[in-house]
Amino acid sequence: MEQAAVDLVLPAELTIYQAADFKSRLLAPGPVTRDRVFDASAVERADLAGLQLLLLAQRECTAAGHALVLSQPSAALSELLALLGLGECFTLES
Repeated sequence: MEQAAVDLVLPAELTIYQAADFKSRLLAPGPVTRDRVFDASAVERADLAGLQLLLLAQRECTAAGHALVLSQPSAALSELLALLGLGECFTLES
């Protein structure tokens, strides 16, 4: 199976301090016309503000009939998603 092109590389810090900048990059591509792939391998820290933005992206993808794929999620992000019960909200791709 061929891996899809990465739409966005998530930053190491996915926290409230980067939320405004990240939101503008997240919404910049315009309408969702296919599954979106975010490289999540570099995420070292995330908080609720960062997760809310990922959920916003997921909602936008779902509304357009597509998926948000978190590719290569870091251990820190995977643990946080599992802890909060949000792992099933996203398509995780190793």
